[in-house]
Formats: sequence, C-alpha cells, structure tokens
Amino acid sequence: MASLNKVMLIGHLGKDPEIISFENGSKKMSVTLATTERYRDRNGEWAEQTDWHNLVAWGNLAADIAEKRRNYIKGDFMYVEGRLKTRQYVDAQNVTRYVTEVLVDKMMSIGTKRQANPEQANASYNSYQQSAPSYQPAQPTVAYQQQPMLQPQMPDPGYEGEDLPF
Repeated sequence: MASLNKVMLIGHLGKDPEIISFENGSKKMSVTLATTERYRDRNGEWAEQTDWHNLVAWGNLAADIAEKRRNYIKGDFMYVEGRLKTRQYVDAQNVTRYVTEVLVDKMMSIGTKRQANPEQANASYNSYQQSAPSYQPAQPTVAYQQQPMLQPQMPDPGYEGEDLPF
C-alpha cells in the first residue's frame, strides 16, 4: 500500500536562517518555525498553543537563501512544504537522541513586518517585480449602443383570461 509523507506549515520564523557550507560546495539551511493555535479553554478564555518546528533545506533552496536571493529574517510569516525526517545521534554523554525535522521542498514568504522599507523586502520578489514587463490591457474598441427599454405589454383592462389553452 502506498504512503504519503507531506507537511504544510504556515507560521513565523523563530530566527534568521543559518547556512552551513560543506567542502564539496553543497549548502544546508536550518531555521525554526513557530505555528500557533488559538482556542477557547474550559473557562471560555482564549488560549494559545505554540509548536516549534525544525526546518532543514538542501540544494538550490539553501543556496538561494545563502546568496540572499531569498532574504528571510526572524519574524517573517512563511508558507513551507516538505516532508518529515527523523534522525538519531549520540550526544557527548553517550545518550542516543532523536530529532524530527521538516526537509523543506518549498518555502515562501507570505507576509513580513518589513513592508515599510522596500529595500529589506524579499529579494527574489523584488527582482521579479523589477524585471517583469509592464502589462496594460487593451481598451475595448467596440462601442456599445444602449437599447431603449421596452415597456411590458399589459392585457386590456377588460380581459378576463378565458381564452387560455389549458
């Protein structure tokens, strides 16, 4: 039977992305993402539950973030797609530890507090906006003539409806 390992998250970055470069030229990006759920508790008061997720990206996505083609900072509101991966390691005290991470396939900013200063906005979005051609839709050239309103035909005042076919 087939299975599916897919994660979709919307939340705020908990810190600036950290980039690690390896000797072979590959890059790894890691960052945390906070998702918050609001609900009413038993007393009817609003309560919040925040969960923290460890995000990891490799390849082109990590390279784009490292080279600032995607300029993400702490607090940015993000949409993330990926899959869960659990890994284990042995710490300094010789204890086996397990870490669950989201291996990111897609990551995009859907809101930021930096909008007041366009210089700091998402670099990939800015470069797209500057290179995009200006599109102006053509105005319709057909002139429409307004038809006069037709008055409904009313039956004669003496009509009693006796000639109906049913």
